[in-house]
Amino acid sequence: MNFQVTPGMRRLGASVLGMEAIVAGLITPVAITVGGVAPALAVTAGIGLAVLCVVAAGLLKRPFGYILGSLVQVLAICTGFLVPMMFFLGAIFTALWITAIIVARRVEGATSR
Repeated sequence: MNFQVTPGMRRLGASVLGMEAIVAGLITPVAITVGGVAPALAVTAGIGLAVLCVVAAGLLKRPFGYILGSLVQVLAICTGFLVPMMFFLGAIFTALWITAIIVARRVEGATSR
C-alpha cells in the first residue's frame, strides 16, 4: 500500500504537533511543582517530547514523519504517568492527529470513502 503525503496532511499534522509541543513543554514545571517529579526526569520527558514534536513536524514531507508523529502520540499519553492530566490531553491530541490525517486525505481526494 502506498502512503501518499498531501499538502493538507502536512499543514494539519504540523499544526497538531506544534500545539502539542507547547503543551509538552509546559508539563515540565507542572510535573516538578505539582507532581513532585524529579527535575531531571521532568525536563527529559517534557522538553524531550516537545523537541520530538518539532522534529516530527519537520519530517512530515515523508511517510516516516507520520510514523514518528504517531509515536509522539503514544509518548504523550505515557506522560500521564508523570502528570495524570496528560492521559486525557494525550488522548485528545491523538484524536486530533488521526482526524487531521483522515480529513486532509478525504478533502484532497487521496482516498475514497
